[in-house]
Amino acid sequence: MSGQPAPDAELDEALALVNDDHGRRTGRRADGEPGGGDLRGAGTSAASGNLGHEAVPQPPPAPGTPATPITPSTPSAPGTPAASAPRERGAPPNGDPQAAKHRDHRDHRDITPWPVARTLAGRAPRPVPSTTAPVAVPLGQALGLVLAAPLVALTDLPSFDTSAMDGWVVAGPGPWDVRADGILAGHGRPDPLSDGEAVRIATGARIPQEATAVIRSEHGLTDDKGRLHPRRDVAHGQDIRPRGQECRSGDQLLPPGALVTLAVLGLAAAAGYDELPVVPRPRAEVLILGDELLTEGLPHEGLIRDALGPMLPPWLRSLGAEVIAVRRLGDDAEALHQAITSSAADLIVTTGGTASGPVDHVHPILRRIGAELLVDGVAVRPGHPMLLARIRPDQHLVGLPGNPLAAVSGLLTLAEPLLRTLSGRPATSAYTAELREDVHGHPRDTRLVPVTLRADHAVPLHYNGPAMLRGIAVADGLAVVPPGGGRQGQELEVLDLPWALSDAATTTNPAMTTNPVTATATTAPDTAGECFT
Repeated sequence: MSGQPAPDAELDEALALVNDDHGRRTGRRADGEPGGGDLRGAGTSAASGNLGHEAVPQPPPAPGTPATPITPSTPSAPGTPAASAPRERGAPPNGDPQAAKHRDHRDHRDITPWPVARTLAGRAPRPVPSTTAPVAVPLGQALGLVLAAPLVALTDLPSFDTSAMDGWVVAGPGPWDVRADGILAGHGRPDPLSDGEAVRIATGARIPQEATAVIRSEHGLTDDKGRLHPRRDVAHGQDIRPRGQECRSGDQLLPPGALVTLAVLGLAAAAGYDELPVVPRPRAEVLILGDELLTEGLPHEGLIRDALGPMLPPWLRSLGAEVIAVRRLGDDAEALHQAITSSAADLIVTTGGTASGPVDHVHPILRRIGAELLVDGVAVRPGHPMLLARIRPDQHLVGLPGNPLAAVSGLLTLAEPLLRTLSGRPATSAYTAELREDVHGHPRDTRLVPVTLRADHAVPLHYNGPAMLRGIAVADGLAVVPPGGGRQGQELEVLDLPWALSDAATTTNPAMTTNPVTATATTAPDTAGECFT
């Protein structure tokens, strides 16, 4: 960590929510890793613990304690907490579950609360997109991007008077003599009509001069002499779309910052655009860590399939990023150092290696390159070892835990808000749903639980442990469960997933009616697959 003040008033304001009364820290965690989230200098804490609980001041380090964080292999100074011994990834310190439990309670005041972590991630990028040079992209490549300038009509819409219906265009009062020719869309200016004349016309065709109305095909009939008679009264100007009805040239159609949706593409094309000025996609690079990962075939001999490699790149694209590279680095510290320091991405995403085991290299590499650690652990389950660091003013790193559902938690907690800011996307409105049944919670931390949405209710899904994807694979969202759990009928915030339909909250998914993931407690316990990590 650089330990330098971050000149961002909004970050300071967010941190003020969780700083302890004394604003002091020891400068390191009990396991020997650096204290996380210090954005305002080495003496203040990014997160002092649970909101609503009085913070406990940290004791000063014993004489002789190094000023910089020590590594797990370095002996602690007398009187200071002992550093964790090297251990396998995910194992408790010294192999003692009780020690792990004690460490969790002792260090919880150093963990950033989940809502604050999301706020910090959203406010971390500098410079902000408003200072980022826009790029012009063809309409076919603009979907999902954000307008960098107002969308101003380049023409009147429609650009000439057109017929809104198939039928006859008439002039003056009827009955009308029908001309033998007809008017089709896409042709030039038609001959003018005289009073008492009519001519066949297609939808979208240009209206001739002197015309007064269009009679729909089903609203007129012709007699034996070829004269047109109306079946109902004819109003002046009926079924004619006058020039400029939708907009005039120069009208602002959409403001800067608007998301380019499918409908926006159509509007832009109609208004005369071939390209759109947009905020460029932030570039992301994914670094897959772990010697134990296979890219194909069945797990064997201690090796497991990599679930994050296929999942993360498209997920990041759905969040507005351009994924420029996916690298598999194993547990090679030097390869990780080279990948981070040579990356041209705006956001680097690593998987695994965020704890303090013998092959967890992310923290040591960040210290080595002088990165600023903005968030070092979040009070959320699964996924609490996640982190956010600033490599350069315009480059950040999100460290995701290695377990798949824990990684999803980190993605939605840190990567999504950061990418939303970088891409200029507006924040989506939070929505809530009532729990259809009780859901277990963590004693102190927020919990993100996969749910499916049925009518007005969120149904918690089983198989929601940190290493499991079976639950989220059929989920519509992640329910934000407060510490202590949620009760039946309680309104909880629900985080959208990329594949969730916009109307999922009012639609029943028929495929879920017999899915064992949503089985009742009589066939699967509510805690199936749960593990608060």
